[in-house]
Amino acid sequence: MTLHEYFAPQPTPASELPDPAPLLRSLTQGVLEVFAGVRELDQLARWFSEEAFRKLGARANLSARARSARGTAPVRPVFEVLSIRESMPADGVVEAVVVVAGPGRTRAVAVRLEGLDRRWRATSFAVL
Repeated sequence: MTLHEYFAPQPTPASELPDPAPLLRSLTQGVLEVFAGVRELDQLARWFSEEAFRKLGARANLSARARSARGTAPVRPVFEVLSIRESMPADGVVEAVVVVAGPGRTRAVAVRLEGLDRRWRATSFAVL
């Protein structure tokens, strides 16, 4: 093992990780609040890979610009998690869809969690 490999994030098997459902629910709520402008994106940094975090930041900036162009203030989103569907395509990897219903709109949130350094980290997150 090289020095770079030693200090790189280490994969963790699913047997050493907690149930991902509570994290899926919390991440979905947190990201929707970031997009609504009522939560700082930095509060979620530890739960995302670097690339996924950068993409969320870009999307949050677009949402902030859209609110500014419309002249609307940030409002805490009201929604209900209708379902969470999980699959494990590989050990230490969870791919999930979280379906959330808000006033007038139902959305699907696709999330990929990977076990890294003994915790789940979101490596992909998309609000559809």
